[in-house]
Amino acid sequence: MLNKYQVGSFYDEMMNDDGQPKNHYESFYDLIRQLSDEELREKHETAQLSFLRQGITFTVYNDAGGTERTMPFDFVPIIIPEEQWAKIERGMKQRMKALNYFLDDIYNGQEIVKDGIVPEDLIRDNPNYYEKQVTGLEIPLRNHIFLAGIDLIRDEHGEYRVLEDNLRNPSGMSYVFQNRYVMRQVYPELFFKHSIRTLEHQFKELHGALISHAPKNTLAEPCAVLLTPGMYNSAYYDHVFLAQQMGIELVEGRDLIVKDDVVYMKTIRGLKRVDIIYRRIDDDFLDPEAFRPDSALGVTGLLRAYRKGNVAILNGIGNGVADDKAMYAYVPDMIRYYLDEDPIIKNVETYFLRDPEQLEYVLENLEDLVVKNVGASGGYDMLIGPHSTEEERSAFRRKIIETPSQYIAQPTIKLSRAPAFQNDEFYPCHVDLRVFVMNGATSHVLPGGLSRVALKKGSLVVNSSQGGGGKDTWVLAGGGMNHA
Repeated sequence: MLNKYQVGSFYDEMMNDDGQPKNHYESFYDLIRQLSDEELREKHETAQLSFLRQGITFTVYNDAGGTERTMPFDFVPIIIPEEQWAKIERGMKQRMKALNYFLDDIYNGQEIVKDGIVPEDLIRDNPNYYEKQVTGLEIPLRNHIFLAGIDLIRDEHGEYRVLEDNLRNPSGMSYVFQNRYVMRQVYPELFFKHSIRTLEHQFKELHGALISHAPKNTLAEPCAVLLTPGMYNSAYYDHVFLAQQMGIELVEGRDLIVKDDVVYMKTIRGLKRVDIIYRRIDDDFLDPEAFRPDSALGVTGLLRAYRKGNVAILNGIGNGVADDKAMYAYVPDMIRYYLDEDPIIKNVETYFLRDPEQLEYVLENLEDLVVKNVGASGGYDMLIGPHSTEEERSAFRRKIIETPSQYIAQPTIKLSRAPAFQNDEFYPCHVDLRVFVMNGATSHVLPGGLSRVALKKGSLVVNSSQGGGGKDTWVLAGGGMNHA
């Protein structure tokens, strides 16, 4: 089956241009060739069923045919050699450090604005900027980003680039572990031949980072909870999994109450004080007293307790000002400004449509560019120029002219590809990688991450809500056998 595989004009994760596997994929390639077509089909089916049996689903809100779906899984892993991973790790830690300094600065002195690096209106007019709620707060460790999910892609030269920063409520970490679990169950022979960085102690790291945010007024052993909007949220499986693995309670807003500016959890034994809330609820819904009065998901008085230093809220309130698609273009400048270093992993080149020259260029070259709404996510309100019709481009042209600051544009990157086994054949699919960074007293990068794959032939959209799937991600470990 692999003999028919065409590399094409894209950077391929597994294969060289001559149709031979890259060095770090050789033993995997040899093993696959030993499996019969029937064995491959069987293993593919078993993997999909494993996700179904464990109830690993996500919700698609605009899907008329029912909302629950399992994430399609592809068994060809993304394998990353040790030295490449070391560079990613350094790049992610550098980026998080600068973004955290930026958030701390924006909600305090705004030096970066005074020094003319970031335009003031980009912050002031940002819908995710919570000046009156967050300014001047003393927060534990001065750390706004407990868990980040940074999306990386590889360009046509095989260079990693940052596509997006997710600093609010990044989801998908549970899939990293489930992909690994399924690979170990269904393809044990593949693991036996590889030395792979383990995921085994990662929840200890995550829990340690969480607990290190205990606020100054914590009286005893800190109590942490995960606050979820509930079972109808698209990432609910993620919430359940993370709470279980960290050994913390999963709560909804109605399970918490604020008394005398202290947060308590209702239990069958009475009220229990809560010190740390890892919330998976958007800022606007956190506290009806401080944000949206109609929110049924939040906890009344939560912000008062936060201001008094009686509870820590992770990730920080107002983080959205730093991971907005318009602010993304300034992250390399932030790295230079706060750390006096050049970015280890670069951004994708980005056009700012508030700049008249760049706007003119973009309007004239829509068929070659990708245009994104700075406030949207999940692949929505986005134009992929080369795959668009004249009609779609006209509609986008009107939207851009109406509110240019609402959009950014980027060149159509030749996203790297990797083989995927679907419909009884191997064919090349575009991939990206979400890397998870945990920040507490120290910074730690989860080895590997969530490789997302655009399973529809020719598609560039990897989001699960738009037909994408997942792959296991192996970081090769130097020396010694390690069964991941």
